[in-house]
Amino acid sequence: MIQVIAHRGARSIAPENTMAAVKKAFETGASLWETDVNITEDGQLVLFHDKDLLRCTNAASVFPSRSSYLLRDFSLKEVQSLDAGSYFADADPFAQISKGHVTKETAVSFKKEGVPSLEQGLVFTKKMNWKVNLELKDYSSGLKDGDIPDKTLDAIYHTKIALNRVIISSFNHDWLKRVMEKEPDIEVQALIGENDTDPLDFGDLEFSTYNANALCIDPDQIKHLKALGKKINLFTINDPKEFLRFVKIGVDGIFTDFPQIFVQGSSK
Repeated sequence: MIQVIAHRGARSIAPENTMAAVKKAFETGASLWETDVNITEDGQLVLFHDKDLLRCTNAASVFPSRSSYLLRDFSLKEVQSLDAGSYFADADPFAQISKGHVTKETAVSFKKEGVPSLEQGLVFTKKMNWKVNLELKDYSSGLKDGDIPDKTLDAIYHTKIALNRVIISSFNHDWLKRVMEKEPDIEVQALIGENDTDPLDFGDLEFSTYNANALCIDPDQIKHLKALGKKINLFTINDPKEFLRFVKIGVDGIFTDFPQIFVQGSSK
């Protein structure tokens, strides 16, 4: 059965990468959830996708005098003082409010949502006996090579979550190799196809699982990878017809913003 992976939580019905989105994703019955691990100025790991804080928080109004809104230029305390939920009601990014799938009252209730720490996400996953895919974001210049992967492992150990409930993925394949060397019991998955127009580069196929851009891959590549014993997950599929097409081709997992729709079709 194909795995339905809730991309940044159930981000079509709750603000992405917030605890509200994670909880909604769990309620849908998704196989696991995916989130982004990013780093603050003071070296703390948080769950946040973008390089800067402008799209998903009120950083510009809370800190109007700042010349930079890059996440790496804000401390954990500053980041966690922000509202990471109100944008959802304002932007209605997936038109789920206008279509009546998310009530206005629910959307407004998200204004209390903040930016979670990595440990918050791990603790919830552990409590629910669930599973998480941690994508390590390689945005920050000036960091030591091992900062984000090493700190991620530290958080995993500190929360005492079972190692088989965590996957680590990244477009930075050197980071994945570092994780493999330090903790071989944690599964790693190599992301490829960051840009929609780039040809997929599988390198020397040293990883057991590849998470590939669905816009860049063709059925023959999928069949070739499967014949080599590799697993292949695709991002990001929101069209039901595309979902069913890839199910039939035989991919192992689908990242989607709509787990509430696709979970029911995952066994077809």
